[in-house]
Amino acid sequence: MQFGRITLRDAEGAILAHSLKHATGVFKKGRILSAEDVELLRAMDLDEVVAARLEADDVHEDAAAAALAAAIAGPGIRTTAAFTGRSNLIAEARGLLSVDHAVLMTLNSIDEALTVATLPPFAVLEPRQMVATIKIIPFAVSRRTLEAALAVARKATPLVRVAIFESRRVGLVQTRLEGMKEALFEKTKTAVDTRLSALGCAACEERRCAHDEGAVAEQVKDLRALGCDIVLVSGASAIVDRRDVVPAGIIEAGGQIDYFGMPVDPGNLILLAHLGTVPVIGLPGCARSPKLNGFDWILQRLLAGLPVDRSEIAAMGSGGLLKEIASRPLPRAMAVEADPVPARAPKVAALLLAAGQSRRMGSVNKLLAVVAGKAMVRHVAETLVASQAEPIIVVTGHQEDEVKAALSGLDLGFTHNPEFASGLASSLHRGVAALPEDCDAVLVCLGDMPMISPAVADKLIAAFDPLEGRAICLPTHKGKRGNPALLARRFFAEMQTLSGDIGARPLIAAYPELVCEVPVDNSAVLFDADTPEALEQLRRDETGS
Repeated sequence: MQFGRITLRDAEGAILAHSLKHATGVFKKGRILSAEDVELLRAMDLDEVVAARLEADDVHEDAAAAALAAAIAGPGIRTTAAFTGRSNLIAEARGLLSVDHAVLMTLNSIDEALTVATLPPFAVLEPRQMVATIKIIPFAVSRRTLEAALAVARKATPLVRVAIFESRRVGLVQTRLEGMKEALFEKTKTAVDTRLSALGCAACEERRCAHDEGAVAEQVKDLRALGCDIVLVSGASAIVDRRDVVPAGIIEAGGQIDYFGMPVDPGNLILLAHLGTVPVIGLPGCARSPKLNGFDWILQRLLAGLPVDRSEIAAMGSGGLLKEIASRPLPRAMAVEADPVPARAPKVAALLLAAGQSRRMGSVNKLLAVVAGKAMVRHVAETLVASQAEPIIVVTGHQEDEVKAALSGLDLGFTHNPEFASGLASSLHRGVAALPEDCDAVLVCLGDMPMISPAVADKLIAAFDPLEGRAICLPTHKGKRGNPALLARRFFAEMQTLSGDIGARPLIAAYPELVCEVPVDNSAVLFDADTPEALEQLRRDETGS
């Protein structure tokens, strides 16, 4: 890749390295300069710009990020469209993050241009949570560098995956000594059941017995026969040796001791054993507490189907100090409250505006016009369903029943605009009011743009990042802005104040510093079939005639 100062006469096609203000707005860094862009810069009396120019062996940052993301993403992970050299990996289900640390180290050592960052291994993941990000530092990498990284990633098991929690039947044995209060048993069961519920399991099947080897053996065998997948044993007294009451009872039941103790505090005095294929865990006293301890780490891995062997337990020592100690700046309970919300993929809803009267089309409702065997509006709806936008709300108005019939069978929500004759803004009002409270942005789509692809929608969603000043995302083709438009939640109130038939254009014009132009190869972002001539051209393009 060539990088440095380039004279304007050689700047067409180069990638702008730093944002530049011009007479009508801002050229953001990363923009591929067109002939029109160069003329605007020349009118500013500029002679040169700092820019990059790709060479034959270079791979653009977005293509490189997308390829590497696809290579390292395993089960339970989806990748976002690449933008500005970044592609994020998002959890699709609840579970534990599994990361191949050795492969990650190798990838990050190949070249400074390639970076892969993940959450800590075995982090508990929620759906839509960001688990990793790939960032290409410069505007491009050499094909040789990228191929080396892909070769490393493809040789290994998936570098990053979600080990999904599975619902298991769990049994609990509690032993008693004379004088113990019933409240202690209830506290233990409540703590265990709370953990199980959080991991998608039903409440445990409980047994209580004397603190005696024979009684423990009998109850462990009974719970196994009942069909429990995991058996927990909470002793009236802490386990202090492999020959203590609880491990002796497990052995008497026919089980085997795998490991006693772990380098996690609290949680040191945990016992791992098995009876046939059923894991049996002798609980440490801290399992009665709702606070994080070593038992949580063992239970999470068992429910996620991950190994809990000698080497895995030994590795838990790194980060295994969980106690509240004086050297910490905050007590653990307070520190948890101070932690930021885990990064997650933005929830972007979509509005499909399908309420208009198609006045420019004459007597025909353009949205119901058949293109390639389907109503035009169905093409747009299917594109949104295939994208990462959710939910998808259709705003109906003119010929509501017919539009709904054309969209039957698709996973869509609907809201009706009785004031559809007043123009596009009234449909925006109804649509925004119908959006869920937890969505971060909305993708506003017109029903007469049937050639838009899911990739365009996903690229706009990938570009959206209000923290980096990308609160409005617009697709561009050869420097011209098109549709659909993506707008952050912060603009929802202002969208409710718009009027007439020009949509969100005034709002977008009012915030040029928050607009991100997203270049796409598809000219469909500039085309809407709102006249008989445009519809006929669309049908000719579909048939190739």
